[in-house]
Amino acid sequence: MFNRLLSLLHRPTLPRWLGFASLSLLTACQPTDTTSPDTAAVDAQPLTFWYDRPAEVWTEALPLGNGRLGAMVFGGVDQAVLQLNEDTVWAGGPQNNVKPSLKPHLEKVAELVLANRHEEAQVYADEHIKSHHDGMPYQTVGNLVIDPQHPEQANDYRRTLDIGQALAQVRYEVDGVTYQRETFAALSAPVIVTRWTASEAGKLDLDLGFNSPMEHSVSVDNQRLRVEGKGGDHEGVEGRIRFTALVNPILEGGTLDSTDTGLRIRGADSVTVYTVMASNFVRYDDVSADPSARAEQHLADGLRRSYEELRTAHIAAYRDQFDRVSLDLGPAPAEDQPTDQRLANFREQNDPHLAALYFQFGRYLLISSSQPGTQPANLQGIWNDQLTPPWDSKYTLNINAEMNYWPAESTNLSELHEPLFGMLKDLSVTGRESARELYDADGWMVHHNTDIWRMTGQVDGAYMWGQWLGGAAWLSQHIGYRYHHTGNRDFLAEHYPILRDAAHFYASVLTEDPDTGWLVLVPSNSPENDYLHRDDGVQAAIDAGVTMDNQLVFDLFSLVVEAAEVLGQDAEFAAELRQLRDRLPPMQIGQHGQLQEWLQDWDSPEDKHRHVSHLYGLHPSNQISPYRTPELFSAVRTSMEMRGDESTGWSMGWKVGIWARLQDGNRAYKLLTDQIKLVTEDSAQFEAGGTYANMFAAHPPYQIDGNFGVTAGIAEMLVQSHDGAIHLLPALPDAWPNGEVQGLVTRGGFIIDMSWREGKVSELSVHSTLGGPLRLRVHSDLTPAGDFALEPVREGTPNDNPLLQVPVIKTPIIHQPEAVQPVDVAPSRLLEADTTRGGVYRFRG
Repeated sequence: MFNRLLSLLHRPTLPRWLGFASLSLLTACQPTDTTSPDTAAVDAQPLTFWYDRPAEVWTEALPLGNGRLGAMVFGGVDQAVLQLNEDTVWAGGPQNNVKPSLKPHLEKVAELVLANRHEEAQVYADEHIKSHHDGMPYQTVGNLVIDPQHPEQANDYRRTLDIGQALAQVRYEVDGVTYQRETFAALSAPVIVTRWTASEAGKLDLDLGFNSPMEHSVSVDNQRLRVEGKGGDHEGVEGRIRFTALVNPILEGGTLDSTDTGLRIRGADSVTVYTVMASNFVRYDDVSADPSARAEQHLADGLRRSYEELRTAHIAAYRDQFDRVSLDLGPAPAEDQPTDQRLANFREQNDPHLAALYFQFGRYLLISSSQPGTQPANLQGIWNDQLTPPWDSKYTLNINAEMNYWPAESTNLSELHEPLFGMLKDLSVTGRESARELYDADGWMVHHNTDIWRMTGQVDGAYMWGQWLGGAAWLSQHIGYRYHHTGNRDFLAEHYPILRDAAHFYASVLTEDPDTGWLVLVPSNSPENDYLHRDDGVQAAIDAGVTMDNQLVFDLFSLVVEAAEVLGQDAEFAAELRQLRDRLPPMQIGQHGQLQEWLQDWDSPEDKHRHVSHLYGLHPSNQISPYRTPELFSAVRTSMEMRGDESTGWSMGWKVGIWARLQDGNRAYKLLTDQIKLVTEDSAQFEAGGTYANMFAAHPPYQIDGNFGVTAGIAEMLVQSHDGAIHLLPALPDAWPNGEVQGLVTRGGFIIDMSWREGKVSELSVHSTLGGPLRLRVHSDLTPAGDFALEPVREGTPNDNPLLQVPVIKTPIIHQPEAVQPVDVAPSRLLEADTTRGGVYRFRG
């Protein structure tokens, strides 16, 4: 056991902000069994994508990133392209899009909705509710182009991305000479590095140049490329971003000459190219930095170390995060196939390893696009080659930005959540303007979209999109996710003002519905869906008291009440929130046995809309449970059956999580097969989902949230902790009868290492980082492998662990009880053990 504990100390499983448990605590834990799951099979699992040809289009190129800098590697033989991004290069400049003149129009729309004049309200809203602009797009820096001066015909070509080390490599042979190049975006330095080598000395002849769709200039400065550029003007907002990129080659052997706009390398033995980028962005209201000085400093930081030193430090920094979780779902029989072929064949061939690789790719993408101090991952993470990418690659707050961070806590990448919390702090400032000017309200709010300038006004018009009011409530839940997984009171205290002031907004604007007396948000909508779309063109989506809004406000008020109690403050405001929460509408089950999306029973069985917003109460929230609220649980399943499976990539990622929460592993796996299928830019069909050759999720077009949603969904299939207990294998599909996972994190600060055989837990280690009651929900026998008590618990018994509490919601209204289907989940039982901080508790199946 001592050796196993030492390996724990070296295996960065615990989140950094908690720190590693002391050796004295670990060695004092009660279990005495010396056996542990054999990790050799997990460690041997290949973590590499590979292709037998260069990328021809962007969705075949391979992504690298260090949170701030991004690169797409094409791997060409005749021309090597690195498409480059820096996370603060956006169009526009500091401003907000709030339009105060909308206030009387919003009041008029609310009046019409509450009078049940919905069609009239929608027409009026479409005519009058429109902000100054719809936000600024994320933009590219441009393309570093390196032309090898050798014949284009190559043999034995292989292009790879090793997500176990965050390295992209290309290897091929021309005229008997083997050429290799390796690229990484260093996590240990602010630089992207590419090293070129050849099997014979003096064989590297390269031309370096740069192009970009941005307004830019290219010059040669001290035998390096210098690029100066600016962000674009957009929708009447002047582009204020200025950026500098420097490309510095270091040669071993050979000569380096310059042209007016490029560099020429001849006869080199090896070439290492250092690329840096920087902008003048300081924060959402400040663009006063010197991009050239920043870039020079970044380059100096990179050049201080050799290639090997940079590479070693980068791999160590990356693995410190990535290696916290390992997953083995079974063999990799198709690893000899190029990755694009594996994607095309996934539905037909048994390839459980590809599902595990997809899971780990989501973690790779989060590490690569979101690090402390960077911008949050946007709709495309950090990778974009356009001036105006799809949906501007902004932050869509009615699902997509939140989904990007669903894997952060559960897959042991907690510090990668930090950029989202940074954006929350910014929005809690800029959002005061929209709260005050549009709704005459206290606190802060944001509608369904924001950008790097933290705009908070309406976007894309009122119909189905722009008038949604839930953005602040949903984003704020991530503070709760972090706290419930870590128990970090200092974190909670630091971010409590964000929660409190978001609650102030909703407390200010809740309005009594004259028909029911319930308190509702109005005017709002159920994200991107409508309830009326007649053949004559009449449409309506604007409403009051939509189900998702009610669920979000319930969760926000509950989180503020909990935080106020934990921190010992704001008792009077917490009491007010309890009273307001009691007056929110209950959830309702409609005529088809479905969970109603609106206050009225408007749901249609023919509605296949990609958004399933009203099911938020099951996932990612925990208001709905098969054990506490079985009728609502059944209604969610009915709603999911009505909506169908195939949809956009991010929607299928969400549905994987929902089916996992419904404890239907085979249906969740079916959604995986729908998502893990090859699409190309030619074959992609709108709202059909799938995966591009480079493993990016297709909306289509590309959106990264599908990758993150699937990663979080697979974690939910294996371990859940939202319903008052740590539920082991709640949704294991028949396709994964044997497997092993290490490092998943649950609420209460427990870290799970588990193996299973024939669908049953065979070995389990629970690392208790905080101590306190450990409650397990299991489907098979489990016995302690040590001298500690494991007691049965009766269903419905409250959990004394404060981080695993469950909400008490209103009794739902069921309009036709005969339409509610019985709940069918596998039998399970609850077991509980006391744990100490730092203890490791082992069990056998």
